[in-house]
Amino acid sequence: MSDAPEKSDQHNHVVVIGAGMVGVSTALWLQRSGLSVTLVDKAKGDERASYGNAGVLASSSIVPVTMPGLLGKAPRMLLNKEEPIFVRWPYLLKMLPWAIRYLAHANEADARRIAAALTPIIGNSLEDHLKLSAGTGAEHLIRPCDFSVLFKDRKTFLKDPLPWNIRQSNGFTWTELEGADRSSYDPVLNPAFNFMAVLGKHGQITDPGCYLQTLTDYFLKQGGKLLREAVIDIAHQDGKVTGVRTSTYVLPATSVAITAGAWSPLLTKKLGVTIPLQAESGYHVEFWGTSKMPKSPTLVPSGKFILTPMAGRLRVAGAVEFGGLDNVGTEQPKALLRAGVQRIIPGLTYDEQTEWIGHRPAPTDSIPVIDRIPHIDGVFVGCGHQHVGLTGSARTGEILAELISGKSPQLDMSAYRIDRFNTPASWRASLGHSTHRPTKMI
Repeated sequence: MSDAPEKSDQHNHVVVIGAGMVGVSTALWLQRSGLSVTLVDKAKGDERASYGNAGVLASSSIVPVTMPGLLGKAPRMLLNKEEPIFVRWPYLLKMLPWAIRYLAHANEADARRIAAALTPIIGNSLEDHLKLSAGTGAEHLIRPCDFSVLFKDRKTFLKDPLPWNIRQSNGFTWTELEGADRSSYDPVLNPAFNFMAVLGKHGQITDPGCYLQTLTDYFLKQGGKLLREAVIDIAHQDGKVTGVRTSTYVLPATSVAITAGAWSPLLTKKLGVTIPLQAESGYHVEFWGTSKMPKSPTLVPSGKFILTPMAGRLRVAGAVEFGGLDNVGTEQPKALLRAGVQRIIPGLTYDEQTEWIGHRPAPTDSIPVIDRIPHIDGVFVGCGHQHVGLTGSARTGEILAELISGKSPQLDMSAYRIDRFNTPASWRASLGHSTHRPTKMI
């Protein structure tokens, strides 16, 4: 292979693999530290999860999917076509080992542990993104806002107190609105859903794709480089990274950051490190030129989707589908999202509709990996944010840049270690002898 046509200073050069939000954040913080940085990514902007997210800086979204009771609910959810979770038949057996480990965390102790680990990464996301975007021109795309959670009634809200207790334990507060107060807060929402918990001090990105592109453009204007190539491997010698092999070049590097989302384990595996992570496909449907808009980003737990008012359109994001990195999507999840919008905002009209599918990185324990490869000096990893990649990207990038620059983050990093998955398989015990197997197929 030939070298890249423009070599950077080999004594001070970092290659960041993956130009989504975690990658761009890492690149910007490295650049601010005085390092020469090249981003490498073959994907187009709209192919990344950073493009298609709900656009919410969801600081309070520290409660994992793996809450107590999930193991018992999983078969019913997979069999019910109205539930927003899907498994593609050809992929079922391949994902089963991951699913067993994932479901093993569906208990209160693990839920609290996961929430405590997520809080330092996403719990201050509005301020983190304002700090990241300062002076880049992307600041105008960040809007402080509430984050609302909508229920049919107070009884439904009180039925599951643990998620709210976990939020409260980690410093989050909310206002409860019911009946006329709920309707007054946001009159466009269906009055049949008459209870709402409103979490303040959140934020939203009014155009996620534009936000990512603006940050990338600023990085390039400051002297950074972006290489549109597929990464084949990471070169190393005598326990030290030497560069990145793409489909065309060998790009010299003194440090490498793997921030390729759901694709990251493909590279770490070549280095002898396995990250038990699944590509979890998610969807959004956008309604342009709508007759109505919700006041703030609104989560509807009964449908497991989020309604977000954005520049020129309303985006509804949600659904979970397991079909691997090659999954191109199906119609049913999009139909559920469209029906959900009409249920929550009756009479909504619009001029145009667009759709998207992307892949989110879901580790077995719902905690991102933010660490270095232990046996190869100079290789770092930041991935596995599941549903909160945009939210946690600014802080993750800052932490990675500190690690790469030789600084010590002011944070206990043990929860994010890459070797945590290699502990004895005590997770098996918590499942007992369960024989539940997902059977819903498309």
